Amino acid sequence: MGKLTDLKVKNAKAGIHGDGGGLYLRVKETGAKSWVLRVQANKGTRADIGLGGYPVVMLTKAREKALELRRIAKESGDVEEARRVHKSKKTPTLTFKDAMLKAHAELSKGLSEKTAAAFKSSLEAHIVPKLGAKRVDQITAADVIAALAATWTEKPAQADKLRIRTMKVLSFAKANGWRKEALPDARELRDGLARRGKGGNFAAVPYRDVPAFVADQLQKDDTAGRLALLFTIFTAARSGEVRSARWEHIDLEGREWNRPAELMKSKVRHTVTLNDAAMAILERAKVAFGATGLIFPGTRKDAELSDMTLSKVLRAAGRTETVHGFRSTFRDWAAEKMPSIPAMVPEMALAHSVGSATQQAYLRSDLRDQRRALMEAWSQFVVQSPVGDNVVQLRA
Repeated sequence: MGKLTDLKVKNAKAGIHGDGGGLYLRVKETGAKSWVLRVQANKGTRADIGLGGYPVVMLTKAREKALELRRIAKESGDVEEARRVHKSKKTPTLTFKDAMLKAHAELSKGLSEKTAAAFKSSLEAHIVPKLGAKRVDQITAADVIAALAATWTEKPAQADKLRIRTMKVLSFAKANGWRKEALPDARELRDGLARRGKGGNFAAVPYRDVPAFVADQLQKDDTAGRLALLFTIFTAARSGEVRSARWEHIDLEGREWNRPAELMKSKVRHTVTLNDAAMAILERAKVAFGATGLIFPGTRKDAELSDMTLSKVLRAAGRTETVHGFRSTFRDWAAEKMPSIPAMVPEMALAHSVGSATQQAYLRSDLRDQRRALMEAWSQFVVQSPVGDNVVQLRA
């Protein structure tokens, strides 16, 4: 009976942990785990043989391999014979696509369902077509640079996520013995990609242009993408939060959108106060799509809209900015047009953390009344005719 258990292996800290019979679990400071068998033959020679990484090779499998190799070394009297047998039985090196699927299956255990799905879908859409068939042990910095080049300057936020996720797959492959070479150096990747403009912020529609844009959109057909975009503008929310919004999150009587923690980037529940413009969009969505499930449903049953659906509405209107940029638009408007409102109020409206840890400990209010007044003022500003001060009717 070995000294280790599945639970001990799973929770093992950095160091070397013996199971007995020459079998050891090595754990690096990074948390990567691998099996090593220290075997000795009758001739007195001794060698360490790597048996693979955990969790690809579980405890039971490691013991089976160790038992077989010890037997071979004892019968042949040659540790090199055991090494040769083991090498001939090693799992073939995987392609990037295979390694990505295995990495997703394992790493997603510690991620939310939404984040895990984004990890897989983004790599399948942008990286697998370029690197998917290439052996994971042969991928170089130049290969990663070539795969990222198409999105690096056009969609910097997405490209950064793709770089991180690609490196996670390669790191997972290395930890499991499918790749022996060092990972592509971060500096090499930066030097090999085009220089980006300063800032790297999301392009935002100037707040003075928003009333005309909104007035134009309000006169068009009530598609899910258009209503979702308008709701995003009126609430200053993230598009992902809007696309995931469900009717059970809405308190129509209290005029509030109570967003659960799993919808939020910060993983902390947040309440949005709904202004007149946002309430009118909900009424239009109810007529168009019903009042159950997703407020702004996709074309497939129970499927959310894609992030590109909202962007297409912007592009069709001749705008080159980003949907996320409307949050910056709102913040600029609040700073310039609502100077009497404390700065933390629009920050709270954006669901940002405000103040130091000490200030947060003493600030128990979410300033909901002040946020409601601010959002009503935003509603009155954006929902107006591009000429004059007359209000555009939000037809139900």
